[in-house]
Amino acid sequence: MARRNWDESDVRVRPGKGSRPRTKDRPRHENAEFGMVVTKDRGRWGVVLDGREDPIVTMRARELGRTAIEVGDRVGVVGDTSGNEGTLARIVKLEERTSVLRRTADDTDSYERIVVANADQLLIVTAVADPPPRSGFVERALIAAFVGDIHPILCLTKTDLTDPAPFAAEFADLDVTVVTAGVDDELDQVRELIDGHITALIGHSGVGKSTLVNRLVPDAERETGEVSGVGKGRHTSTQSVALRLPGERDGWIVDTPGIRSFGLAHVDADTVVGVFEDLAQAAEDCPRGCTHMGPPADPECALDELTGASGRRVAAVRKLLEALRTNVDWEQ
Repeated sequence: MARRNWDESDVRVRPGKGSRPRTKDRPRHENAEFGMVVTKDRGRWGVVLDGREDPIVTMRARELGRTAIEVGDRVGVVGDTSGNEGTLARIVKLEERTSVLRRTADDTDSYERIVVANADQLLIVTAVADPPPRSGFVERALIAAFVGDIHPILCLTKTDLTDPAPFAAEFADLDVTVVTAGVDDELDQVRELIDGHITALIGHSGVGKSTLVNRLVPDAERETGEVSGVGKGRHTSTQSVALRLPGERDGWIVDTPGIRSFGLAHVDADTVVGVFEDLAQAAEDCPRGCTHMGPPADPECALDELTGASGRRVAAVRKLLEALRTNVDWEQ
């Protein structure tokens, strides 16, 4: 074919497009109102704006792409923020998180799931009977709290069925706060601990978590269910939801769905040991590749030199590390 000579008549300009350059500049949204995400469900988020009582319905703005927005997140919202029926505002900003509680589906899954954002406390709810307590689950929840920079509190329910002291004693050397919340127990201590804080609640189904939520927030009306004959409760909460605590201080509890598993594929032994200042300092003298489990696996582990309270903490932390290495007694 003969070579063709091109001229200006061959130029095609699409109508309406012009020559305006593309830009990645995004609107600043200086007029955004801020608040906390309290619900999340299929592309819609409920947000309670600062100074408001009731949530508004929002969607994620296009400029945020696939940015994950979780219950507990602080977000900036624009659009119709009246909260009137049928209105839909847009989330345009996501503030930096102060803490993140993460888990994976299991210990081989690399995908991290955010349970809740910005909680400063984790209330680990477990029954001391019916179903029997599972120390492995508590240990894994403690690990997640420690590495997520969240203060853990162990909350024991169904204390009318058996003495909770022996189970609580298993975690004494980790300096974990323990409270009881049985049907015959007053909740004054629990309320004092969570007042003015954002506290996430986690636990297996059937341990009385929803019952506890209903006692703390009478208007919550969280669904409760019976425990099955094999010791496994049906999952009565299907979505995480943040609930404002009654009282003068601005406290929240985040009720999470009953958790069947608590994978920790994103956590290693050094991270757990590093949470405790005395152990982290001693671990600097450990040989490379030390798992901190002690003999016979690690005959030169420097943690073995610690004594007194630190020595007892080593034994307690090694229980956590053992729970990190195995999935026995943590799934339900």
